[in-house]
Amino acid sequence: VTAILPHHRNLFKEKVVGACHVINGFGKSVGLVQIEELGNIETPIILTNTLSVGAAHEGLVRYMLSIDEDIKSLNPIVCECNDGYLNDIRGLHIRDFHVFDAIENVASDFEEGNVGAGTGMVCYGLKGGIGTSSRIVNIDDKDYIVGVLVLSNFGLMKDLVVNGNFIGKELAKSIKSKNQKDDKGSIIVIVATDIPLSSRQLKRIIKRTSPGIARTGGFISHGSGEIAIGFSTGTIINHNSNNDLLDVKILNESKINQVFRATSEATEEAILNSLICSTTTTGIDERTIYSLVDAKKLI
Repeated sequence: VTAILPHHRNLFKEKVVGACHVINGFGKSVGLVQIEELGNIETPIILTNTLSVGAAHEGLVRYMLSIDEDIKSLNPIVCECNDGYLNDIRGLHIRDFHVFDAIENVASDFEEGNVGAGTGMVCYGLKGGIGTSSRIVNIDDKDYIVGVLVLSNFGLMKDLVVNGNFIGKELAKSIKSKNQKDDKGSIIVIVATDIPLSSRQLKRIIKRTSPGIARTGGFISHGSGEIAIGFSTGTIINHNSNNDLLDVKILNESKINQVFRATSEATEEAILNSLICSTTTTGIDERTIYSLVDAKKLI
């Protein structure tokens, strides 16, 4: 389980602007419908494996109820990738306390690779998982951050591209993997920024995760569920506001290209970081997936 918190206050009371984009809908995420309709996010975002979405959803609900006695309805957000090649996914091992632990241990400094929800993930036939990256954009002489976190679990080894180098074909010749007959994986991309944005602008921005995915060799295959969620802490939506009209600052649309570029670049780098930071892992049925670092030694 991996948790992402837009801020450390009560998210239900202080919602953030949100957006979602379904690149390819072969997925079982929950909470996207209300994000699309209302354009806000009111809970932490939880990442887990495909068959643990229900357990993670319940854990997130229980967590939110524990911090706010007024909640009667809310929109929990849970996204998934299928880690069944390495993980005993049918064992249904995730429980609510895993969600509590993930949320309560959120920090700005954390490990990447095969950690949290990324523990059993496979990306380009290599050990994938959690990866992050960020870019600074300057708007009106002020620096803002565009951050990206991915849960990488997609791609065929032969297609892998690293910094423009098509190394996947050489890797595929050296490493024969039974899980590389077809791409049935997925990727979840979370884009976070402090730039003041509308939900519509944020949706435009998170669509630019697709070029970043493609630059690593992805082609949005049939079985790859690819979902992007974005949020901006630049505007806080007060749940208890009594005002009929709200003052909202948003980015001048003519300045958005640099944010598009930052999002695309950070997505590519986050995917590569998920590979670079992972370690060779042996999972269920003694299946072993090499890390990118170890795989390169075999060429």
